[in-house]
Amino acid sequence: MNRIVSVLALVLLGLVAAVPTAYTTFVHSERAITLGAHDSTVRPTFDGFARIDSGTLIPEIRLPAGAPAGIGVDIRLGDSEVTDIESLVARDAVIASQPEGEIAAIRSSLTSMALDAAMRGAGVGIITVLAALLAWWAVGRTRRETIWAAARHPRRRQVVGAAAVSGVLVASLALVAAPDRPREERQTWVPIASVFPELPSDAVLDRLEIVEGGATAGSRAIVEGALTTYRTSVAFYGRLAETARTADVRTPEEGETTALVVTDRHDNIGMDPVARVIADRARAKILIDLGDDTSNGASWETFSINSLAREFHDFDIVSVAGNHDTGGTVQEQMVDKGFRLLGGEPVTVDGIRFLGSSDPRGSGLTAGYFGDAATNSEALKEQDAELTKAACAAGDVSVIAVHSPSSAKLAAASGCVDLVLSGHLHRQVGPEPTVGANGRTTTTLTTGSTGGAVYAFALGSKLRRDAQVTIVTFADGKAVGLQPVTFQPGGTIDVAGYQPLTPSPRE
Repeated sequence: MNRIVSVLALVLLGLVAAVPTAYTTFVHSERAITLGAHDSTVRPTFDGFARIDSGTLIPEIRLPAGAPAGIGVDIRLGDSEVTDIESLVARDAVIASQPEGEIAAIRSSLTSMALDAAMRGAGVGIITVLAALLAWWAVGRTRRETIWAAARHPRRRQVVGAAAVSGVLVASLALVAAPDRPREERQTWVPIASVFPELPSDAVLDRLEIVEGGATAGSRAIVEGALTTYRTSVAFYGRLAETARTADVRTPEEGETTALVVTDRHDNIGMDPVARVIADRARAKILIDLGDDTSNGASWETFSINSLAREFHDFDIVSVAGNHDTGGTVQEQMVDKGFRLLGGEPVTVDGIRFLGSSDPRGSGLTAGYFGDAATNSEALKEQDAELTKAACAAGDVSVIAVHSPSSAKLAAASGCVDLVLSGHLHRQVGPEPTVGANGRTTTTLTTGSTGGAVYAFALGSKLRRDAQVTIVTFADGKAVGLQPVTFQPGGTIDVAGYQPLTPSPRE
C-alpha cells in the first residue's frame, strides 16, 4: 500500500511540474510558415477563433476555429514577393476559396508546437521526479525519520520557513503557467455581412467577423474586390465540381487499376477538388503529377503543393517538377508532403514500374528559360539519353513520366517502355503509338494544362482556357488504356472516349 501511495505521489509531482510547463510553452510558441503569398507567423490562442491580421491597410478578420479545447490561432500575414496590393489581395481571395491546403499547414504547425510543448513538459516532469528520488535517497532513512519526527512537533521558525518555501513554490508555478497578459481588446467584432450587406449567404462568410470601423474608405474597395473574387471562385469551381460528379468516365474492370494525370497546374488550386472528383469517379488510386505546379517556383507558392497534397492525401502521388518549379522549393515541398519524386531510377508504386526525372531547365514567370538555348537543349538530350538507358536496362518499366515531351523522345522510340506521359505544351498531343526496333509499342501522350494556364499563369477565380486531366488504366502493372477529360471555361466537361493501348509483348 505504501508503495502504491509513493508511486501516486511521484506521478502527481511529475504532473504538477509537467502540465504548467507544457501549457506555458504552448501558449508562448510561434511558428514561421508560408501561407498563400505571404511569409507568416502563427501563434496558438485559447479564444476559439482563427484571427487573421493582414496589416494596417486591410481590417482584421476572424472566424470560429472549431478546434477542441477552445484552441484558436493568431495568423499574422507578413511580407510577400507580390508587391502590387490589388494583385496580392486577389490572389489571397482565390487561395481562400480553396483553403484546405493552408488549413492543413496551420494545423500541422499547431500540432508541432503542441508536441514540442508536451515533450518539454514531460522532460521537466521526469527531471523533477528524478530529483525528488535522488533527494529522497540522499537524505537517507535515518535523517528522514528525524525530519518527520520534527515535523510532527514543528517550531515556529520551521512553520514560517515551510510556509515561505511553499509560497515561493506556488508563486513560481503560477508565473511559469501564466500566459502573456491578454491583449487589450479595443475592437468590436461584427459579422462581415453587417459591413457588406450585399454579400449573399455563404458557409464561410456567414461565420466571418470583421473589426467594426476597420473597413475604411481606402480599404473598403480592396475588401469588396477580394470578396467578389472569392465568391466568383467558390461559385465557378463549385459548379464545375458538381458537373464533374456526373461525368461519364470509364471505371476499372476486374484486375484493373487507374491513375489520374495532372500537369501544368500553375497555382490554380481551384481545379484540385474538380480533379479529385474525376479521380473518384474513375476509382483512381494513384496521382501522376507531371510538374509546373507553380508559376515561378517561389516560396510563397507552396500553397499549391499544400493544396494538391491535401486533396489527394489518400493517394500514392508520383511526381516530377517542371521548368517553372525552379529553385528547389517545390521539390522540397513534394518530398515533405510524401510525394514520390522521380529521380532517374525505376520505382514501383502499386505494382507499376515508373521512371522519370524533373525538367533540367528553369524558367521565369514571363522571361522564358534561364540560360542559353544550346545549354538547355543539351540538358534535355542528356536527360532523354539517361532515361532511355535506365528504361532499357530495367526492361520492365511501364511508364516514363516527364514534364516536357522533349525529355523522352529517344525513350519513346526505343521500345523499352509502354507509355510516355508529359505536359508542358498546355495542349493535348496524342496518344500516338510508336513501334520500337524490338517490336514493342510505346504510346506517348501530352496532357493539356490542368490549371487552364495561359503562358505560365493560371491562378484566378475561373478558368482562363480549357483545362485537362487524363485517366490511365493499368492491368498487371502495364498501361492498357487512356481517357482524357477536358474542362471548358464555360463550365462544360468533355470526356473523350476510352482508348485502349496497342498491346505488345515485353522483351
